[in-house]
Amino acid sequence: MALVGCRKLFLGEDEPNDPVNNFELFWQDFDQHYGLFKARRWNWDSIYNVYQPQVTTKNTESELWNVFREMISYLDDSHTFIDNPSKAWFFRSGSEENSFVKAEFSLGLVKGKYLDTWENIPNTDSNDDDDYIYGKVKSRDIGYVYLNRMEADDLDFMDNVLRQIGNHKAIILDLRNNWGGSGQIAEAIAGRFADGEHFIYTRQERNGPDHADFAEKKNYYTHVSGSEHFSSPLIVLTDRITMSSAEILLLHLKAFSQVTQIGDATAGDFSPVGMRRFLPNGWQYQYSIMMTLLPDGRSPDGIGHIPDVRIRNSAYNIQSDIDLVFEKAVEYLFNEYGIE
Repeated sequence: MALVGCRKLFLGEDEPNDPVNNFELFWQDFDQHYGLFKARRWNWDSIYNVYQPQVTTKNTESELWNVFREMISYLDDSHTFIDNPSKAWFFRSGSEENSFVKAEFSLGLVKGKYLDTWENIPNTDSNDDDDYIYGKVKSRDIGYVYLNRMEADDLDFMDNVLRQIGNHKAIILDLRNNWGGSGQIAEAIAGRFADGEHFIYTRQERNGPDHADFAEKKNYYTHVSGSEHFSSPLIVLTDRITMSSAEILLLHLKAFSQVTQIGDATAGDFSPVGMRRFLPNGWQYQYSIMMTLLPDGRSPDGIGHIPDVRIRNSAYNIQSDIDLVFEKAVEYLFNEYGIE
């Protein structure tokens, strides 16, 4: 997931290191800088009223950890986390259902059952080559691309992919279980499918103590880029772990008429994060500092991209070697475009 900055914020050395002060600093920092209270309509004051009475100077480390964990769980924002390095405790907001969603997708199943051929995509920033593959759907004139993250050493890697599969009548771009990464990579990929310039979203950074204090909006547009382009039908597969820069990619792609989203709604986590913060007790945390708005003024944060065709696998489907989402994409291309 893309970071706005990587500088560390250190609190003063004379800050008391007790549960009460750590709680007050934690709550106040979010109150003054977190960017999505307005967009998500969260009442942070109510969180204070619920949890402040639970914190005393006698709280154990685990008791205070549970309070902080519940506080950021309320935000349901996967860009927000808390980390206790000394105990190897880590909690990311919005992650409670991720294990269930992971069980609803298997790249091994896709490769083994649904693809005639597949190849790893070179020049990608990954420890696992299988995080990025391209291939051909079995017995169909349809190309396939799977991306686990929006990260790559080469902004132009999609040109080579399209040289290999861009001759097909359609492409399935699979963004399920995509954790995000670089906004630049998302824009570069989208440029290979773009049909021109479209105004797609704005961003504003929180810049004041009031929850509605934001800097001026910055506008973002689609644009054509790269040496290879694909204008035939593109099906994008998504689930609840399609997040962050993968959702930015979708903001671009869904501006183009040939693109259809199939699967489940995405995570709804669009905002970049700020600097890592430190508490007197050594705990670290991070949170979203910006608000993303669609051209009509609505925020997609907390909502995500709603699919054009909604369908979701179960873990049982995957265990039974059935990917209903993938099969629906192939069926849709046949029913809507006659592609087989």
